Amino acid sequence: MKLEDIKRVGVIGAGLMGHGIAQVFAMAGYDVRLYDVDKTTLEKARDRIRDNLGVFVEQGLFSADEVGPCLERVAVCRTIEELCGGCGFIVEAVVEDLQIKRSTFLKVEGLVRPDTILATNTSAISITEIASVLAEKGRFLGTHFWNPPHILPCVEVIKGAETRDDVFETVYALLDKVGKAPVRVLKDVPGFLGNRLQHAMWREAFALCDRGVASPEDIDRVVKYGFGARMFFLGPMETADLAGLDLTRSIHRYLFPYLDNSTSPAAVLERLIAAGALGVKTGRGFGEWPPERIEKVIKRRDRVLLRVLRDLGTGAGT
Repeated sequence: MKLEDIKRVGVIGAGLMGHGIAQVFAMAGYDVRLYDVDKTTLEKARDRIRDNLGVFVEQGLFSADEVGPCLERVAVCRTIEELCGGCGFIVEAVVEDLQIKRSTFLKVEGLVRPDTILATNTSAISITEIASVLAEKGRFLGTHFWNPPHILPCVEVIKGAETRDDVFETVYALLDKVGKAPVRVLKDVPGFLGNRLQHAMWREAFALCDRGVASPEDIDRVVKYGFGARMFFLGPMETADLAGLDLTRSIHRYLFPYLDNSTSPAAVLERLIAAGALGVKTGRGFGEWPPERIEKVIKRRDRVLLRVLRDLGTGAGT
């Protein structure tokens, strides 16, 4: 499957990630088919996309006249068979469960054309393990979008052990074409790039909280208003270069022995979960999450991200 031959995109899963992924391709002019086993989630998907588009219009990043045509390009499918017909590229965004993903692709493989490219939006599960049940493993790879997928530019394009090079480069080019900032992950390692980096920081943050070094609120503040504020523009390698690699080495020599190196989840995390404090879904985690705060934070997050990305000329903000 060549880039120019992909005319229709299928998205399996219409929930947290799926409806946003469908929006990405529809905004770029692709015919999109969307399916979810949960009929309620599927029925709400187009309304969620409409709400998302409203924020883009508000920020001057999408024309109000294009909202209707964009939504018309998203066809809601009642069966997975209906979704698979004519798709050149299909991305799965179902729950993070290896067996469910395997069974989904086993079914899909028997319904699509021989040249249809198949991708999983898993955050951490091995691409090679998911693909192990497929007859044609060369056309399978990972495409890890970040939440919210219709806003954040980065998509990790992950090569499985048997992913063909032409498939890998076609999907990279497709994501670039729709305005994303794809990155090549050349080895199928647990957590890929982003989640390894993100959870390494979370491990240290939770350990500092456990040790009483700072409150959860102040740990968040030092990230948001300290080094995190420049991460829109500078990555860790660039920051190290700017600081000086000799200085970076000196800090590492002193600091690394003191950093947390636990291989199991933090005690504070276990305590909160045992108490039923799961975060937003239960209204309480490290902090309190009444419904009005959840809505306010998500709306502010989306608007701030779009403004910053627009100014940087990156991805959704282009």
